[in-house]
Amino acid sequence: MDWDPEKIDDAVLGLLFLTLHDGNRAWKNFDWDILNRLHAKGLIENPKNKNKSVALTPEGLELAQQSANEHFGTKDGQT
Repeated sequence: MDWDPEKIDDAVLGLLFLTLHDGNRAWKNFDWDILNRLHAKGLIENPKNKNKSVALTPEGLELAQQSANEHFGTKDGQT
């Protein structure tokens, strides 16, 4: 099966939102190709560093929340 990188990026962005800490930081334990694409899109800061987490940009944070709600939220908004 062929995988759609845009859909994968969107899902990982939503997962990054679910692991947020310190305001805009998320654990970066995802495939490096995906993190590099998200960085190229301006949604996260450069993941190539010694930190175990990556910072989401303001645009990335907004899109991450939208993705998390779309992929993982309930229909009635209840958690």
